[in-house]
Amino acid sequence: MVDVLALVEARLRTALGEPDARAAVTFLGTDRIEVLRFTEGDIVRYATLGMSAQPMADPTSALADPVKGPRAELVLSVRAGLADTDKVLRPLAVLAASPQVEGLVVAPGASLDLGEPLWPGAPFASVLVAEPGGLVEDLELDAPLDPVRFLPLLPMTSNEAAWKRVRGAAELEERWLTRGTDLRDPLRKSVALD
Repeated sequence: MVDVLALVEARLRTALGEPDARAAVTFLGTDRIEVLRFTEGDIVRYATLGMSAQPMADPTSALADPVKGPRAELVLSVRAGLADTDKVLRPLAVLAASPQVEGLVVAPGASLDLGEPLWPGAPFASVLVAEPGGLVEDLELDAPLDPVRFLPLLPMTSNEAAWKRVRGAAELEERWLTRGTDLRDPLRKSVALD
């Protein structure tokens, strides 16, 4: 059997360079999730490693397929030095463990809510899962395994999360774009939603 996590880590290193820190978190009844930190200039990227070890299963199916099904890892990018964003390691691991714990299939357009700030003092307690492929290309695996997708996470304020629930992910992303919102600013305020 192919070592999916070794291939995932190699893809992350190819795309983002060498990690300058890593932490591991294990939750009761789940596989170990690591979070790697990559620093490039004034941008810090946090990437999960472990979420893709098992395919995500449709919560409505009676049996989880141990081979087929979507696989993903999460990537969060923020500006360095503005907030204590290294405290995001555990919350990211919680999000990455959600397919195993809650039976979620994490896909673009989804909201993931932590119920607490992503890091101390963060104005964000949830994230929007964005489309993959821009920063880290999908990792193709041998059939019948699905490719591993590297899903960017975009932090949302509580107002943005509520607006997204009503109007949808595409409209929120359009609002961010038209207002020139710096989604990597760890201290940013909510975009105007009027």
